[in-house]
Amino acid sequence: MQHRPLGKSGLSVAPVILGGNVFGWSADEAASFAVLDAATDAGLNAIDTADVYSRWAPGHQGGESEAIIGRWLKARPGKRDHVVVITKVGSDMGVDAAGLPAKGLSARWIEQAVEASLKRLGIETIDHYFSHRPDDDTPHEETLAAYDRLIKAGKVRSIGASNFSAAQLQAALTVADREGLPRYTSIQPEYNLYDRALLEGPVLDLCRAEGLGVIPYYGLASGFLSGLYRSAEATAGKTRKGRLDSYMTPRGFRILDALDAVAARHHANPAQIALAWVAAQPGLTGPIASATTAAQVADLVAAATLTLSAEDLTDLAVASA
Repeated sequence: MQHRPLGKSGLSVAPVILGGNVFGWSADEAASFAVLDAATDAGLNAIDTADVYSRWAPGHQGGESEAIIGRWLKARPGKRDHVVVITKVGSDMGVDAAGLPAKGLSARWIEQAVEASLKRLGIETIDHYFSHRPDDDTPHEETLAAYDRLIKAGKVRSIGASNFSAAQLQAALTVADREGLPRYTSIQPEYNLYDRALLEGPVLDLCRAEGLGVIPYYGLASGFLSGLYRSAEATAGKTRKGRLDSYMTPRGFRILDALDAVAARHHANPAQIALAWVAAQPGLTGPIASATTAAQVADLVAAATLTLSAEDLTDLAVASA
C-alpha cells in the first residue's frame, strides 16, 4: 500500500486513516483490538483519536479511546514503531483538578491535556496533535507557543487544526511565521460526497497553496454513503438516525445511484467507492474512517488501494454537485 505525506509534518500515512472514535464506545476492547490488528496488518498505519472520545456515551468521562489504543500498543510490542498516532485537544472535558474549564486551546489546558493523553496512550511522543476546534478566546500566539514547548520537549512531533475556517487557519499560519512558532501542517474538516461545502473553496485553496495535509472526517456521511440506509425504516434505532435521515433527499439518492453504478464497475461496494473518491481529490491526503469489526476493515483497505477512473470521478462529481 502506498503512503502519502501528511503535509509538511514529516509523517507518511496510508490513503485511509483509521478512526478511533468507536473504540470503547460502539466497539468494546476485544473488538477494538481486532480492528486495530486487522488495519495495521493490512498497511493502514495511522490511527486518529481524541481525548474527548467517547465522553458523550453514558458513564464515560472521555479518554476511553486513547486508553484502549494505549493498551493495544502495550500488548503488541513493536507496533509503535510502525503506526502514526494522532490525537486532539480542545473539546470539552469538563473541569480540571483546580475546577477550571478543561477545554479550549489555552497553554494551561494544553499542557495538562497532553500529559493525560500521553499517559493513556502509553507513549512518549504524540506524532500529530490536533487543535480539535477553534478557540476564539485564546490568541494563536499562546496556543502555538505551548505547542512549541511540547515539540521541543519531545512530547509532540507535529500539529494540525481541526474544524478551522479559512480565516482562522490563515491567521494561525500568519502568527506562526511572524513569531517563529510551529505551523499547523494539516487540517481535519468534515467532507464527503454529500457534505462538500465546508472544505471546497477557501479552505481547500489555502491548504493547497500552503501544502497542508487534509484528512477529512465523516467520509461516509455518518454511514449514509455505505448504501445501507435508504429509508427511514432502515435507520430505526440507529445512533445517528437523525443525521442519516437528513441525507435522504433527491440529491442524496442521486449520489447513492452513482455510487452503485461505479461500484458495479469495480466489483466493489458503495462505501469503498465513497472513501476512494475522497482520497482521489487533489490536495487531500485521505479520509478518516472507522470500523467496529475486523470484517469492516476490509472496506477501508479496499478503498485505500482502489483507483477510480476519470469517468468514475466525473459521474460522482456530477451526481453530488
